[in-house]
Amino acid sequence: MLRFFTAGESHGKGIFAYLEGIPANFEIDFDFVNRELSRRQKGYGRGGRMKIEKDRVEFLSGVRLGKTLGSPILMAIWNKDYKNWEEIMKPDPGDLPEDKKVTRPRPGHADLSGVLKYGFDDVRNVLERSSARETAGRVAAGALCKDILRRLGITIGSYVISIGSVEVPKKVLESLSYLERFENAENSEVRIPIDDLNLEKRFKEEIDKAKENGESLGGVFEVFAIGVPVGLGSHTQWDKRLDGKIAQSIMSIQAIKGVEVGIGFESAKTIGSKVHDEIFYSEEKGFYRKTNRAGGIEGGMTNGEPIVIRAAMKPIPTLYNPLKSVDIKTKEPFEASIERSDVCAVPAAAVVGESMLAITLLSALLETFPADNFEKLKKWFEFYLNDE
Repeated sequence: MLRFFTAGESHGKGIFAYLEGIPANFEIDFDFVNRELSRRQKGYGRGGRMKIEKDRVEFLSGVRLGKTLGSPILMAIWNKDYKNWEEIMKPDPGDLPEDKKVTRPRPGHADLSGVLKYGFDDVRNVLERSSARETAGRVAAGALCKDILRRLGITIGSYVISIGSVEVPKKVLESLSYLERFENAENSEVRIPIDDLNLEKRFKEEIDKAKENGESLGGVFEVFAIGVPVGLGSHTQWDKRLDGKIAQSIMSIQAIKGVEVGIGFESAKTIGSKVHDEIFYSEEKGFYRKTNRAGGIEGGMTNGEPIVIRAAMKPIPTLYNPLKSVDIKTKEPFEASIERSDVCAVPAAAVVGESMLAITLLSALLETFPADNFEKLKKWFEFYLNDE
């Protein structure tokens, strides 16, 4: 069973990821993991923090001479900015001056609910952990999981299909393969899946307009996985259904407010014959489908088609034209406090989505093919594919 956790605060010493259940003797591609961390930091509309941090992973346990040991893996991404925040973020005992406390919660954040739940008098005790900086840990862990999956022939990628009111044309999108979409997105500052400079310019102008107005923007991205075999997940119990696990993992990303599998909400307004994927068979392909409206999952299990997940991200709550709030100490109305933030982080969220999908898929794969070492996992996996 794969277990995954993160720890750390946005301006603390670092962000940490813990993985338990990774098979032994897997040779890690360190450059690949660090490239994944770099991808998370990119994207038009990111804030000043990305100019400070140059994320790189350090393995603190569970790895020796480049290979996994089968024991728990602890990964660290150290925060370079900690030196500027040490006075108010240090773990050592001490009193914090009242003027250093954050008492104005921001609408749309965890701020107010957190201070009321935990009994804090300083919003920073909540915002430091609820910050999207935490996703650096998710991407580090997800990169290792993705590294394992790609050695098994499973490819995961993502792309943005809308930011604000600007969208990628559906017909153009459908004319491209998933790998073509991913390749185009990797060469785009806004991660759009088509090679169109004019459209890219429209996306950037939408972000620039929001920045000028002190606003923020959300959008929609898609994450896919190809090469996934039939039968991951199960129909036998509610908590074994893979689509439910994937939805939870994607929804857990900061600012994500909606998740779809396949055509998702569109299926609710479409007749059945235009929703379900007809089944065919040939000696060459075996069982297959000509459409993939189900997004690769039927009855809580993978069906052999590409897994396609769509996520809706709300605009980031931190606004440079702040909304109204109430001071938790004086109970007087104020404009919400401002923390350094992005204008738009949809392209980065798409990369985080890849990591969460990778962690969830590897977990499901290890449930189906339990193995203590990677070579055994690879043999069992290949045997299963040849036996389908």
